[in-house]
Amino acid sequence: MTTAFDKLAHPVQKWVRSKGWRELRQIQADAVHTVTGSDRDVIISASTAGGKTEAAFLPLISQVLDDPAEVSGFDLLYIGPLKALITDQAMRLEDLCRDAELPVYPWHGDVSSSVKSRAMKSPKGILLITPESLEALFVRRGLEIPRLFGATRAVVIDELHSVLDSERGVQMRSLLTRLEIAVKRPIRRIGLSATLGDMNMARAYLRPDNADAVKLIKAEVGEAELLLQLRGYVSGGEGENTPSATDAVSEHLFQHLRGSDNLVFAGRRDHVEIYADRLRELCEKSHLPQEFYPHHASLSREHRDFVEKRLKDANQPTTVVCTSTLELGIDIGDVTCVAQVGAPFSVAALRQRLGRSGRREGQPAILRQYAIEARLDSKSNFVDQLRLGLLRSIAMIELLLEGWCEPPRPDALHLSTLVHQVLSVIAERGGAQASRLYRLLCQEGPFRQVGSDLFLDVLRAMGRADAGLIEQSSDGLLLLGATGERLVEHYSFYAVFKTPEEFRLVADGKELGTLPIENILSPGMLLIFSGRRWLVQEIHDLEKVIIVKPAKAGVPPLFGGDPGLIHDRVIEKMFEVFEGDFEPAYMDQVALGLLKEARSSFRRWGFSGAAIAELGQASHALATRCGTVKSTTLALALGAVGFEVEQHDGFLLVNTGDAEMQLNQALARLSSNEAMDLFAHSPNLIFEKFHGYLTEDLLARDALSSRVDIAILDNIFAATRNAGSAIPEEPFNP
Repeated sequence: MTTAFDKLAHPVQKWVRSKGWRELRQIQADAVHTVTGSDRDVIISASTAGGKTEAAFLPLISQVLDDPAEVSGFDLLYIGPLKALITDQAMRLEDLCRDAELPVYPWHGDVSSSVKSRAMKSPKGILLITPESLEALFVRRGLEIPRLFGATRAVVIDELHSVLDSERGVQMRSLLTRLEIAVKRPIRRIGLSATLGDMNMARAYLRPDNADAVKLIKAEVGEAELLLQLRGYVSGGEGENTPSATDAVSEHLFQHLRGSDNLVFAGRRDHVEIYADRLRELCEKSHLPQEFYPHHASLSREHRDFVEKRLKDANQPTTVVCTSTLELGIDIGDVTCVAQVGAPFSVAALRQRLGRSGRREGQPAILRQYAIEARLDSKSNFVDQLRLGLLRSIAMIELLLEGWCEPPRPDALHLSTLVHQVLSVIAERGGAQASRLYRLLCQEGPFRQVGSDLFLDVLRAMGRADAGLIEQSSDGLLLLGATGERLVEHYSFYAVFKTPEEFRLVADGKELGTLPIENILSPGMLLIFSGRRWLVQEIHDLEKVIIVKPAKAGVPPLFGGDPGLIHDRVIEKMFEVFEGDFEPAYMDQVALGLLKEARSSFRRWGFSGAAIAELGQASHALATRCGTVKSTTLALALGAVGFEVEQHDGFLLVNTGDAEMQLNQALARLSSNEAMDLFAHSPNLIFEKFHGYLTEDLLARDALSSRVDIAILDNIFAATRNAGSAIPEEPFNP
C-alpha cells in the first residue's frame, strides 16, 4: 500500500526529513491521500498548531512539481485574513519550497513594490494575499486576471471560521466566483479552520452549489489536559486599604504569569492599556525586567511587531495584554496560559483563544477567567443583583466544555457588500449591464437571497442624484458616477468591513465622549456610559452622533451596554445555570458566592415561574431568554408603543413612564398579528461600510435579514403566559 509520504514529490519528502519528522500527522496523511487522489474541495479542521497548513500544502506543492501547468499563472493561491498571518505563512512556505525552487510571493499593503513587480511580470508558484489585495487586483488589473491565475489549481482559505457569515466572507465568496468565471473553469477550494460550529454551513460556504461533495478532514481531538479556573472579584472595596478589583486582578496575573509567555484578553482597548500599565508598575515596584505589553489595533505596526517577536523568543518571557488582535492564527509560538478578563462574547472566540495554550506535547491548556462584579447595597441595580457578567462567563465555559460553538447566521442579504461588489465589477470591466451584474453576483455569486426586484432597487438607490455611485449610458451600460469613481480610486475602497463606528454622545450641547455601537439603538432606549444612564433622544447615523439626556433610572449596573451579538444558546445556558444548583469545580469561593447571590436574586424576582418582574414604580424587568438579535427586536417593538428600554443578556429593563398601556398589555398586543413598524422611531441602521448609500427601505430590509428576528413577536405572548406572567388570556385590543 502506498503511504502518504510516498505520494509526496521528492523535494517535499526531503523537507519533511529535514524537520526530523518520524511520520506525518494523521490529518496530514489523510489530506495527502484526499488531495492527490481526487479533485474534491476540502475542509481541513484542527486545533491551532495542529498541522493544517502542511496538510494542505504538502500534497498541493507535490502536485505542482509532479505535474507542471502548461499555461502561465500562479500555481496556488492562499487567502489569509491578516497581513501578519500572510507574512508568517510566507516564511514557512519559503522554507518548504526552497529545494523545490518554487517562488512564494506575499502580497499586501506592507509588501514592497519590487516584490509585487516580480510577481506580476512572471506569475508562478504561490501567491499569498488578503481579500482586500485580491479585490485591488480585480479593480486595477481586471483584464490581467486570466493571465495571472490561468494555472491556479487550488485556492487555500485560512481561518475559514472567521469569515463564514461576515461581510468580508461574502466579499471573498464573490471574488472566488469572479475568479472562476475569469479563468472559465472551477478552481479547487481548500478551507483551513480551527473552530467550526456547523460543518454543513461551512461546506455550503466553500462550495454553495455542491456542498455535499466537500470533503471534511478533521483531526481527532486528543484528551489534552485542560486546567481551568473562574475567579470572582467584587468592585468597590469597603475600606481605603482594600485594593480595587482591577488592582486585585492585576496582582493575580502578575504573580501567576510572570516568567512565562501568556495572552491576557482584556476586551476594550482602554482596558488593555489599564491592565498593561498596572502590570508594568508591578514589575517596576518589584525591580524586575518589564515583560507585560499591550497589543491592539490602535498601536503602531512597529510596536505590534516588537511584541509579536518577543512572544516567539523563548529567551524572553512575555505576557501580552490584548484585544482580539491576537485571536487568529498568526504564529506567536506556544503560550503557557490564556487569561480572559470579563465575559467573552462568543464561545468560538474563547475556543480559538484557548487554542493558543497547551500546544506542546505533555503541556496542559490553561484558561484563567476573571469575573468582576459590583458590591451590592440597598441601591444596587437589578442587573448587578443577577450577576450577568459572571453568568455569561459560566455559560461560555460550560458550552466550551460541551464542544459547542456558534454557527454562522444564514439568510442575511448583505446589501452593503452588494453595493461594493457592483462598484468593483463595473470598475474591473469599465462598465457592465445590469443583467450581467445580477447573474454574476446574485445567481452565480454569494448574494443568492437577493431577487431581481430587490437588486434593481439597490441599483436605483446607487443611481440616485444624492448618491452618485453609478449612472447609465444611452445603450444601458452601467458606469461609475462621480462619487463612485472617487470611492473606487481610494485605497480604502477594497475593504468591505469596518470596525464598530465610534458614535459621539452629546447631552445638552456638550460632548460626553465616544462609544462603539454594534447593536440597533432607537430613541427611547437607555444606554450606559461613563457610570451613568442616558436616555437616547435622537440618532444621526451619517454624523455618528447620539443625542442623549440623563435618565431618571437609578444606579447603572457594572455589567451592561457592551457591544457584541450574543447567541440564543448562550442565553439559554445562562438560564440553565440560574435555575440549576450545580457548583462548577473550576470556580473559586468568591465566584461561587457570587453565583449563590445571583440564583437567590433570580428566585426572589420570581423568574423561575414568571417572565415579568416589577422593580418599582413604572419599572419592570422582562426575561426574554433570547440572544441579542431577538431581544433587540422586542426592545424595538416596545419602544414603538412608548416604552423606554435598556437591553442586557436575556433581559430587558422597561420603564413604562407615561406609556398609555401596561407592559403585559403591550406584550399581548405585540403577539397579535397587528402590523408593527419596528423602525418608526428611526433607529440606527447604518452598520456596514456602504449602508449610507442605501434608502431607508433597503436599510430596513437588510436589518430584518440579519439584526432583527420578528419570530419573537409571534411567540412572545405564549412564552410569557406559559412562564406565569400576568398577561391576560385574550390578546389586548386597544
